Amino acid sequence: MDLRHLHAFVAIVDAGGFARAAARLHLSQPALSRQVHALESELDLRLFDRRGRRVQLTGDGEDLLSRARRLLADVQAFSERARALRGGETGVLRVGATPQAIETLLAPFLRAHRRRHPGVEVTLVEDGGARLPGRLERGEVQLAQIPAGDARFSTRLLFPLYVLAVQPAARRARRPAVIEITALADTPLVLLRRDFGSRAWFDAACEIAHVRPRVVLESGAPHTVVALARTGHGIAVVPSNALLPSRGLDVVPVVHRGVPIGRWAGIAWDPRRALAPYAERFVTELVAHARRDYPGAEVTRRAPPLPRRPGEA
Repeated sequence: MDLRHLHAFVAIVDAGGFARAAARLHLSQPALSRQVHALESELDLRLFDRRGRRVQLTGDGEDLLSRARRLLADVQAFSERARALRGGETGVLRVGATPQAIETLLAPFLRAHRRRHPGVEVTLVEDGGARLPGRLERGEVQLAQIPAGDARFSTRLLFPLYVLAVQPAARRARRPAVIEITALADTPLVLLRRDFGSRAWFDAACEIAHVRPRVVLESGAPHTVVALARTGHGIAVVPSNALLPSRGLDVVPVVHRGVPIGRWAGIAWDPRRALAPYAERFVTELVAHARRDYPGAEVTRRAPPLPRRPGEA
């Protein structure tokens, strides 16, 4: 069906006749009449009763008028949506992240992002850090907040992600800025499960330092291991993007021979799939946000800089 014919049909009704409609559409009256005849032939229906100079809708024309208006409005909306997508003004963006990243980084960022870009619908896909790279590779998400350095993906660095030791605050004049991993050798530890990235980094550092960790409890939630540490079950080991209570705890980065244990957090995408303009803008703004205010900054400010691995740029 030629949309010009539908435009002609609606224009004649709105203008109250062929002559006025032809003027509005910048067409000759015979050309407009041919468009209406073509539409009537295609539908095999009469849309107008033509009696002298008066033009009146038939019953079939009355029935189809509202549908023609809706169809033309939908076409207009479709065109405007496509134009907005081309300009990066609107779209649907799926972002994968861990619960910690959502709670401490994305939640405050998304509030401002939604105000700036109301046409972009951001869908958060929550999963464990070990499974997010697979989701990104399969195309289930367009972006994922994961540790940097995975050669499969393009990545922008967000913030340093330290491994922290958490225990009840001690009464001393000044707490140390860091704790050596060897100092944890004979200490009861409350750890996250092995599918957490920070647990994998801690275990790898223990192996390098020839430390056999004394694990008394494990949990799948950072706030749980922190609560256990607060009540004296042992020292909790958590990533620096965990949401920690502001009082009553000593929280310091874990180091091996003075070098912090951890990785840089990044926002990653699969280079095989082109990013839409709104996704590129999301990355740029998230990087700027993280550099101003990243999770754990107040705890790790006095710690040595976290070294960057190959591919972390």
